[in-house]
Amino acid sequence: MKTDLQARKFNHVFKWFDQNGDGWVTQDDVETMAGLFSAVAEENDQKNRSAMKRGFPHWWTLLLDAREDKASERIGKQEFIRIMDAVVIAPKNFEIAVVGIVDGLLGALDRDGNGSLSREEYVRMYEALGIPPTTSGEAFRRLDRNGDGELSHSEFHQAIVEYYLSSDPNAPGNWLLGSLDALD
Repeated sequence: MKTDLQARKFNHVFKWFDQNGDGWVTQDDVETMAGLFSAVAEENDQKNRSAMKRGFPHWWTLLLDAREDKASERIGKQEFIRIMDAVVIAPKNFEIAVVGIVDGLLGALDRDGNGSLSREEYVRMYEALGIPPTTSGEAFRRLDRNGDGELSHSEFHQAIVEYYLSSDPNAPGNWLLGSLDALD
């Protein structure tokens, strides 16, 4: 059962997915998101591009299968939030849709293969996804739990889990997409 905090975060994810800003998430919006994410990877990085491209259609299928109006090919904000809570964050679905995308993204960004992201890699990633460097820079500082100037894959995974699953308003993962105050 989602908390008010999770509903706020899911609302932000809805706004991010609604790429054309028309108040609905459609297959075109999801494909645009997949394109934004996969474009972060180098052109010859098929492994990570494929992982991200697989995750988004799976996420879209979860949304479509759980919608109330089976005739509609679009999903409004309240239904999106309901489906996120009831279906997408269920452990099996979360692993395939969300974590699969994240693993591909991390693999694509960790170009030196050291198992972590530098602040510059992290900021560049979010800038490519439409999040300003000032927001992502502060988020990086909060997510770098051990303060070593690198965001390990495990720190990033922990942030993902906290963002989607935690009801703790003080969890560092709440900063994944910037300040919660900016979500309102």
